[in-house]
Amino acid sequence: MSASASLNATADRTADRIAERAVCAEPLPVLGRDVTVPLVTGGEVTYAALDYAASAPALQRVWDDVAAYAPYYGSVHRGAGYLSQLSTDLFEQSRATVAEFLDCRPADQVVFTRSTTDSLNLLAAVLPAGCEVFVFETEHHASLLPWGDARVTYLDAPRTPDEAVATLERALAARDPYGPALVCVTGASNVTGELWPVRELAAAAHAHGARIVLDAAQLAPHHRVSVRELDVDWVAFSGHKLYAPFGSGVLAGRADWLQEAQPYLAGGGASRKVARREDGGVDVEWHTTAARHEAGSPNVIGVYSIASACRALTEAGFENLVERERHLIAKVREGLAEVPAVRVLSLFGDDAPRVGVISFVVDGWNSSHFAAALSAEYGIGVRDGLFCAHPLVRTLLGGEPHAEGECGAPEAAPGERSEVGVPSAEGGGRSLNAIRVSFGAGTPDEHVDRFVRAVRELVADGAKWSYRTEEGRCVPVS
Repeated sequence: MSASASLNATADRTADRIAERAVCAEPLPVLGRDVTVPLVTGGEVTYAALDYAASAPALQRVWDDVAAYAPYYGSVHRGAGYLSQLSTDLFEQSRATVAEFLDCRPADQVVFTRSTTDSLNLLAAVLPAGCEVFVFETEHHASLLPWGDARVTYLDAPRTPDEAVATLERALAARDPYGPALVCVTGASNVTGELWPVRELAAAAHAHGARIVLDAAQLAPHHRVSVRELDVDWVAFSGHKLYAPFGSGVLAGRADWLQEAQPYLAGGGASRKVARREDGGVDVEWHTTAARHEAGSPNVIGVYSIASACRALTEAGFENLVERERHLIAKVREGLAEVPAVRVLSLFGDDAPRVGVISFVVDGWNSSHFAAALSAEYGIGVRDGLFCAHPLVRTLLGGEPHAEGECGAPEAAPGERSEVGVPSAEGGGRSLNAIRVSFGAGTPDEHVDRFVRAVRELVADGAKWSYRTEEGRCVPVS
């Protein structure tokens, strides 16, 4: 079965299960769901957080778990006191919870880091000598940039899942078959939301003697991720995208490269034994467990919050989460399709399976201006820019774009309709950036309904307020 067919078959099976349910699941309770924000046009409205792809709001369940633990907070692995022992147990239980959440193999290690970016930089630091790295230009910068002195092959953006697999196979077939190699690939694009054929790419990598790491930052909050079923060597993700607060992340997978390399950070916790030599130097015996790369006092609360989020999502059931998200995706895509000025960005086409991440441009609008109007006039939080995936967005926009016009005139009077945001003549009418709307387990229908209505109104009637450029951003004129 081809990569495209495999992805679509999985999506069809999910759709069949969804069709059997009459009512979509309710959104999960998240922090901030009742926060109100002021509108420049007067009054307040409940904030519609539609920037999940950057940072998802924390689940209420996670916050409650952390609050219950907070009085018992203590330093791990080093103390004989009750709170330290309790915190150590909680920290290591969290490691086991994450391993279960990812369906890791018995010999796999779970290393706690600061983020997906930190996880991939850790993996880059432990690559064996002479390792070749293969990465598509479509990756987030966290996957694109950390490989240091390794020999990196950047692969062109594919236009179908099958083309992605074929492109990787050709590149791997041309490499030195005896040296180590690593493929880095996303599970779901942080720009288009499209699912990548991870299982097929892993099979291609292994067939050519390479290993593969999955950037699951956008996949893990939306779909079940099984290390065994996908047959990936490592997986990386961040807590702050998985409905967990604080700065923690995970790198989970094969232990050998991690054990054979020097610690990512040298210091307490990574070392098992340190002794002075007669010549005045120091001999160090490093841990061979995950602790080898967890030097210093770890972020216990951040780690516990990730484990809590893993439990909460598992208990909610990914079938239920996928069901609700497909419902929201359909609402947004159908609504945007009714606005001719809107162009949704896609690599694999309209029918490609995806998560709740959608990027688009609007004819005649500066993307920053459009996002600012959504926020100031409708209380909707989205993101505009290149989303730390510059090569991908520029490919989707049709090449290196020209600069857009200014978003506003500082002298415009408040309350007057702004005509700014139309690209300048030298811009050729092409957008420099895109707008991204993203949502997930905590998003109510009202938020996406308001978003679709706001897009229609802004395109049809323009902004109700005036905006100006301030430090490169469009902001309402006060």
